[in-house]
Amino acid sequence: MRYDITNIPIAEVFEEGDGCPICRLRNTLENRAVEYITGAAMMEPDVRIETNKKGFCLDHYRQILKQRNRLSVALMLESHLDEMEKQIFAGAPLVGKNAKKQARDANRSACTCFVCDQMGDAMEKMLATVCRTYETQKEFRQLFEDQPCLCLPHFSDLVAASAGAMSKKAQPDFAKAASQLAHRYLTELRGDVHHFCEMYDHRNAGSNDWGNSKDSIERAIWYLTTREP
Repeated sequence: MRYDITNIPIAEVFEEGDGCPICRLRNTLENRAVEYITGAAMMEPDVRIETNKKGFCLDHYRQILKQRNRLSVALMLESHLDEMEKQIFAGAPLVGKNAKKQARDANRSACTCFVCDQMGDAMEKMLATVCRTYETQKEFRQLFEDQPCLCLPHFSDLVAASAGAMSKKAQPDFAKAASQLAHRYLTELRGDVHHFCEMYDHRNAGSNDWGNSKDSIERAIWYLTTREP
């Protein structure tokens, strides 16, 4: 496979061959963003302006807290809360139309996340690179098709990205390969969840034949959401 600055990260993720490669790609980008935002970016004015406005979603607050830098989190929260005060509660008292506007502003502020926005841009580019590399490099095509699975949301994301990233001639083969990865795992997962349920049937009392079903609930939630519960 011909490596360049655009497909090296893709190749590294796909060569691991464990679980959904797009989940691994997302996790890599996410970890870098979280490390960045709790490190050097803390002192960058442009970044602080954005984090003050947007804050973070619950998932990314949790990941930021795992960095064990509570002072950084507190400093970001301090300035973010100050910004919320100015954006939402400055001005006239809560009456009539003002109350409705403040409620809308509060709802809008609660639905923004600096890391999500950064990830959205990065993932869009990475998914397009996956599609282009599949079309142009035979070795990667085989690497893609040998993956153990694709989770449902990332299967959808890849097929959607292919419409603008590769030729119409290549799109059907790519969509078929992606569909096979997602469907094959779904078939396996359905069997495991069914087996888990059957183990609670009175007819199987005393049996210890759980097979691969013990973690099937967690795997099903991951497959449907891209996130492990």
